[in-house]
Parts: sequence; C-alpha cells; structure tokens
Amino acid sequence: MIDLKYSLVIEATEDPNYFGFYSPTLQGFTGIGNSIEDCLYKAKWGMEEHLGFLKERNLPVPSPEAEPRVVIEN
Repeated sequence: MIDLKYSLVIEATEDPNYFGFYSPTLQGFTGIGNSIEDCLYKAKWGMEEHLGFLKERNLPVPSPEAEPRVVIEN
C-alpha cells in the first residue's frame, strides 16, 4: 500500500535515469527521483516537509484527500 495523503503525478523524462513528480493538490511541491519507487519514497517524506513549511509560514494547508491517486505519465 502506498501511504500518501495527497495525489501524486510521476512523469518520465528524456533521461531514463530520472523521473519528475509533483502533487496537483500541494502547490509548489515537486521533486525528482531515479525510479518510480524512489519518487514514491521521496514524495511521502517530502510532502510531510512541505506541509511543515506551509504551517511554519502560516500558509493554507489543503485537507488530506480521501482517495489520493498516483498517476504515472510517459
């Protein structure tokens, strides 16, 4: 089971060793990974850090999604 609070989009890049990812719900949240699994791992912990950043700066924090999705795009 993938334990994410927000939906995630993982995109292939021209370089087969890198994938980009972002959350359409968490504005400003992006990252890169060396595999789909790496993106999922980095996204899980990165989302927590991003939420902390938003709270620290008194910015709006979106509610967790009831059914977050992971979309992988070529």
